[in-house]
Amino acid sequence: MCNPRSLDVNIQLRDGQQSRTNGGGTSSYNIHLNVLDLISPAVRERIETLGSEFQSAKPFRHVVIDEFLSPEASRQLIAEFPAFDREHARNELGEVGGKAVFTNLPQLGPAYGRLDAMLRSREFLSLVGQITSIPDLLYDPEYIGGGTHENLHGQELDPHVDFNYHPKVHLHRRLNLIIFLNPEWREEWGGALELHVNPWLPPEENPIKTVVPIANRCVVFETSEISWHGFKRIQLPDEKKNISRRSIAVYYYTRKRPAEEAAPPHSTVYVQRPLPEYFRPGYTLRPEDVDALRILLVRRDSQIRFLYEREKEFSEVVHGIVYSKMFRLYRALIWPVRKPWSWYRSRRIG
Repeated sequence: MCNPRSLDVNIQLRDGQQSRTNGGGTSSYNIHLNVLDLISPAVRERIETLGSEFQSAKPFRHVVIDEFLSPEASRQLIAEFPAFDREHARNELGEVGGKAVFTNLPQLGPAYGRLDAMLRSREFLSLVGQITSIPDLLYDPEYIGGGTHENLHGQELDPHVDFNYHPKVHLHRRLNLIIFLNPEWREEWGGALELHVNPWLPPEENPIKTVVPIANRCVVFETSEISWHGFKRIQLPDEKKNISRRSIAVYYYTRKRPAEEAAPPHSTVYVQRPLPEYFRPGYTLRPEDVDALRILLVRRDSQIRFLYEREKEFSEVVHGIVYSKMFRLYRALIWPVRKPWSWYRSRRIG
C-alpha cells in the first residue's frame, strides 16, 4: 500500500522518470519533459477564464471543461479502460453491485500511467490551484474513493456530500476532479452529473445543474458542506445496454482550510431521492412504477443497515474507551477535583 505521507511530499520527478509504489511493487513511467502535454493546448490557454467560471458558478464553485485532454490521450484512456470486474464492485456492506472501481491507475496500462503522472505532478497541482484559487493542493496516491468508476444500467447515485477529511492522514478534502470517458451518451439515459442547491429542500426549491457525462469532459468542483451531487438512475435503451457510464475521479487535499469552511469530520452523507413528481392522488401505478418504489425501499433499507453497522462500530470504540484501564484511572484521578467543584456549583446555583 502507498505510504500516505506521499500526500505531504507530493511527487518528485527525476530524469524524466516517475515512480509509484502500490501493493509492494514499483512501476516507472517515461513522461515527457512537460507533463501537461496530455491537456489540450486550448485549455492551457484559458486558465484565467476557467478560474472566473469556477468562482461564479452555481449552485457551488465548479467548472466544466470540454475537450480537456488531447484527443489521442482521451482515445487511449477509453481503449484501456478496465473491463467490469465483480470483485471490484462491492459496496460498503461487501455486496456485489453495479459499480466497479479500480484505484491503482498505473496498473491499467500506459495511458493511465501517463495520466497518473500528470495528476500528481507539481505542474498540474499548480494549474488546478490557479483555476480554483486553492493553493498548496495535495494528491492522494491511494485514490481513496476515486480511481476509475464504471456504472452499469440501473445504477444511480443519491445526492450526497463527500467525506471531508482524508481517512488516514486527516487532511482537508478540497476538490473533486472527474474526467468522463463515454463516447456516446444522451441526457435521457440518466447518469448525468447533477449539482444540487440542497436535496433536503422540496424539489421546487432545489434547482439542479445537469452535466451530461460525454467523453473528454472534465468537471472540477469544490468539496464542501454544500457540494451536493449525484446522478439519476441509468436507464439505457435495449440496444445500448452493452455500454456503461465510465469516468475517472481524483480528489485533492490541503493541510489547512479557512475556518469558516471547516466542519467536524464526517463520512459521506446521502439523501434519498423523493418520489417522482407524477406520484399524485388518483395516479394509477404502472409495473415500472412499482419497480421504482421497490428500488427506493431497498435503497432506504440499505442505508438504514449501513448506518446501523456504523453505529455499532462507533459504540464498540466508545465502549472500549469507557471501560479501559486508562479511562478508569483518569476518572479516579479527577474524582477528588470533581466532587468539590460539583458542590461549589450547586451552592452558586442555589
